[in-house]
Amino acid sequence: MSKKPHLLYVEDDETLSFVTRDNLELQGYHITHCFDGQQALHTLQDAQFDLCLLDVMLPEMDGFTLAREIRKTDRDIPILFLTAKSLKEDRLEGLKLGADDYITKPFSIEELMLKIEIFLRRSKVNFAEPPALLRIGSYTFDYTNLTLVSAGTPKRLTQKEADLLRFLAINRNQVVKRSEILEQIWGEDDYFLGRSLDVFISRLRKYLSEDARLRIENIHGVGFCLHVQE
Repeated sequence: MSKKPHLLYVEDDETLSFVTRDNLELQGYHITHCFDGQQALHTLQDAQFDLCLLDVMLPEMDGFTLAREIRKTDRDIPILFLTAKSLKEDRLEGLKLGADDYITKPFSIEELMLKIEIFLRRSKVNFAEPPALLRIGSYTFDYTNLTLVSAGTPKRLTQKEADLLRFLAINRNQVVKRSEILEQIWGEDDYFLGRSLDVFISRLRKYLSEDARLRIENIHGVGFCLHVQE
């Protein structure tokens, strides 16, 4: 049985926090709720979380300051601001501090859950991020510099080609759903983006064709699998 995602929820509105926490727990999340920023900062030192939901206007320590403190020790955990403020300057301030997104009050539970799921999926890729250089069969893949090297000859990749190859390489010898690839690389699951994905898969097949131990299989109606015969 998979572990429930553990969310830190920081909100000083007692009624709103009760309703939101109750709904999120019904959806299978493990929620730790704090009423102020200082309490939340102490809680972060004692437990591991998968995502932070932060109100901006908090007692003791506001959400912006809390986000700044979180980013000093954790650059990867997703941070979502829940705020009544909708001014452009406030949104920019939060994003500059390392927040991943904003949800403006009043919000629907459905909207909140959708945002949470998107960022939890993205963070799974971050946690599994490979080293800068990856060996894929006889190839050396340098994601940072967007190059795929075979027999000393480098092939320059586009950013999307490199993103797709890295995602397949992380999940080598495993079937990856089309929808998951589209959401992770393109940001949404869309029919026309799916056609673009097929084009990129064809390119990668061509780039990897010099090593017979490598094969990108199309599992019809499901997704793709990068087979790597060691």
